[in-house]
Amino acid sequence: MLALIAGRGLLPDHIVAAQSGPVLVAALEGFAPERLTPDITFRVERLGSFIAELSARGVTGICMAGAIGRPALDPAMIDSATMPFVPRMMQALGQGDDGALRVVIALFEEAGFTIHAAQDICPDLLFPAGIPTKAQPGPQHDGAARLGMTTLAQMGRADQGQACVVRQGEVLAREDADGTDAMLLRLAMGQTDRSAEDPFGLGMEVLGNAVTGALDWLGGQAVPDRSGAILFKGPKPAQDRRVDLPTIGPATAENAALAGLDGIVIEAGGVFVIDPLQMLQILDDKGMFLWVRAP
Repeated sequence: MLALIAGRGLLPDHIVAAQSGPVLVAALEGFAPERLTPDITFRVERLGSFIAELSARGVTGICMAGAIGRPALDPAMIDSATMPFVPRMMQALGQGDDGALRVVIALFEEAGFTIHAAQDICPDLLFPAGIPTKAQPGPQHDGAARLGMTTLAQMGRADQGQACVVRQGEVLAREDADGTDAMLLRLAMGQTDRSAEDPFGLGMEVLGNAVTGALDWLGGQAVPDRSGAILFKGPKPAQDRRVDLPTIGPATAENAALAGLDGIVIEAGGVFVIDPLQMLQILDDKGMFLWVRAP
């Protein structure tokens, strides 16, 4: 049986829908999926007990899908089954996302589980190279895309983020732990630097409609002029692609439009596209392009 460790977003729903057999849905406490009801909720401090329960329920394979933040570790809650993992868990928490996931994957594999990549279960969510929108990128976007690729490689070596906003010769923003939508929101509010003060105290889990609401608070300001700017998104150069491939969808398109971007560039075969028909319709309505670029 497959166990899905489900985070936020719609990717976990697609994983469950693609399975003909039963799926055990598990969720890290505090990061439950929006639509799925978890069969098991676990804490990092009880990872050993969680692994034992998966085995007892007949789980042989694990898929990790959806956004999960970095949990705080409470030493007082560590149980005896998890105690042997503590040195490696502390190592994981001290690394970037990719480094932490490598440690977690190793622990599951050593316990006898097979890790299944989400793209192997839902290959239709990965786009081949091409430009499926009415709008097309121009020569200036080619330079921006090359800068985006270089910037993402630099970020990947530091294990920090999977997206950036660039235009030819200029990096406007880099994704951090708050995610792509928060980065685009800051741009829409006129902030190109993460250290800029957030006068609204919005927090960094602002998604979808909250972006529009934030702009309403600003008095309905016009879309900023960032001609030539693009959102560039792709996996880290050396990451384990069985987990944590980046995702875009309709909210990404809406937020990129609010930030005044010309379009979105993603790596072919390296980024999940959720609800593609709706996303492409939004981009077409906004006169923006999607460029699925060969790596």
